[in-house]
Amino acid sequence: MEGPSCRVPSTPDRLTCPPGMRDSGGAAESESARDIKTHFRVCRFIMETGVKLCMRSVPVATACVLYHRFFERASLQDYEPYLVAMSCLYLAGKVEEQHIRTRDIINVSHRYFNSSSAPLECDKEFWELRDSVVQCELLILRQLNFHVCFEHPHKSLVNRHAWSRTPVAETSWALLRDCYHGGMCIRHIPQHIAIATLYLALNSYGVELPVGEREWWQVLCEDVTKADIDDVISDLLQLYDMEAKCI
Repeated sequence: MEGPSCRVPSTPDRLTCPPGMRDSGGAAESESARDIKTHFRVCRFIMETGVKLCMRSVPVATACVLYHRFFERASLQDYEPYLVAMSCLYLAGKVEEQHIRTRDIINVSHRYFNSSSAPLECDKEFWELRDSVVQCELLILRQLNFHVCFEHPHKSLVNRHAWSRTPVAETSWALLRDCYHGGMCIRHIPQHIAIATLYLALNSYGVELPVGEREWWQVLCEDVTKADIDDVISDLLQLYDMEAKCI
């Protein structure tokens, strides 16, 4: 988006983002820590852009998983993360049958970095950027061996609509969304993530469920253990710590 605009060559690995979005960590900060911060910021970009594009929760989640899966195999030094993110949004729309036009993705992304600017004109450079998004989509597909359909924790909380007005439901849904800011969304089993976010939401409001022969989370998922839940919550709390560092 130019440094800070959307002016890029047609190669899919070069999209210049504004200086304010770049990580300026000093020499004392490890490359790994800088990468984690970058991924956090880019996933926040995916989510905010997805909202502005009126994308549903699952397509946005798929875009985040595509992004994390791609950089599980590729290096930030080789590919521009914001261009990859734009292509992930485009591809996720196809995968989840909520097609989004590349023009809309480009314009919303441009406004994300240049809030007071007008939409981009359909000039030569715009079409070069569009070609970059499409080429990057093909790169992602090849890198992931065309494995782009994922199971999400959302369906485990799908019945939330029956109790959507309760604070616990809204909090667990918000926690679930936050999990996609980091690689934890691909490290943990989807059902475990759903149960962990519900567990944390219940504890946050001091809600105690009746004790039976089994713990309530084992009723929802037989193979989940308390250790699994604690691992997910630990990763989520680390993400919130990362958010404070990224402000």
